[in-house]
Amino acid sequence: MPVWSMPGSALLGRALARAGVSDIAAWDGTPTHGGLLLLRADHVYDAALVVGLTRSPGVLLCRPEDGRPVAAHLPAGTAAAPVAEALEAGRAPGDAAFAGLRPVAPAALTDSYDRALRKRGNPYLLRLGLETRRAVEWEMFGGSYKGVTDAITKHVWPRPAFHVVRACAALDITPNQVTLVSLVLVVLALWLFAEGAFLAGLLAAWVMTFLDTVDGKLARVTLTSTPFGNVFDHAIDLIHPPFWWLAWILGLQAAGMPLAQPVTVAVIVFGGYVLQRLQEGLFLALFGMEIHVWRRFDSFFRLVIARRNPNLVLLTLGTLIGRPDIGMLAVAAWTVFGCIEQVVVTVQAGLARRRAPLRSWLEQ
Repeated sequence: MPVWSMPGSALLGRALARAGVSDIAAWDGTPTHGGLLLLRADHVYDAALVVGLTRSPGVLLCRPEDGRPVAAHLPAGTAAAPVAEALEAGRAPGDAAFAGLRPVAPAALTDSYDRALRKRGNPYLLRLGLETRRAVEWEMFGGSYKGVTDAITKHVWPRPAFHVVRACAALDITPNQVTLVSLVLVVLALWLFAEGAFLAGLLAAWVMTFLDTVDGKLARVTLTSTPFGNVFDHAIDLIHPPFWWLAWILGLQAAGMPLAQPVTVAVIVFGGYVLQRLQEGLFLALFGMEIHVWRRFDSFFRLVIARRNPNLVLLTLGTLIGRPDIGMLAVAAWTVFGCIEQVVVTVQAGLARRRAPLRSWLEQ
């Protein structure tokens, strides 16, 4: 049964390969004794769950909804054939073939807090069938989303991004190809902003931010992420926003709506962006966590803090009322507030650590 336009077995093979399993083959009934992973290929496994299974010999992985075993990690000395037959037949954990194996739910094999995606939740283990395929893909897509991010990414992009990710997978479009289109749009938006063509530039910018959501989700659900792709994507994200704001200020001059103090505003939006990034790096170095995952309020504030998408909202609103200059002034003011807020949070964290070690609210 295909998932994301590939056989479920192929996706499982990618997950196993990422977990360090190099010898992967369909079960052929050959007598084998232990040191073996057995997984039903008619299920979709969270990649973190596969890693947890490879590190846990002697466990029997069971579906959370009905407790039926779907995978096992056989320790040395365990006859594989009876276990494989029992898994294929869908027998209960108490079956004699599973003697000596410890039944576990998916949550027992992984940490509920995903630091990379800044969210808390259990790994997915989903039955794949004709009637469940769309639901499985949607569940996987949701699992690929960051828990702490801006409001547009969190609440506006998911539904359309899901359909675009499905189309990209069907057309064999890679995440890096999507990122390359994003880079082209970054340059196009920069040029249009500098020319004072704000509406056209905003269109290019918003499409770029949408594709920035698509490429990461496509890489995660299809297990095609690469070190190069990760650096390529994050380098673009990190570098381009302040140059967009500088181009916007130049564009105001070209459009006959110059700011009274363009240099001052440029220093604020460019320097403020750099300062915010440095503050976030300092917080991570001091406290071992990202600044926006410490308290629930910090995660909430990440929805609107002066970053690319919230700033684009301000610029879009200003342009729609015919005052792109006011939009930029709003970005400058919001950037200053964001820097102050992050200084306050860092000081609060330092004081709190004197009383007890800091922990993210997502880990509690």
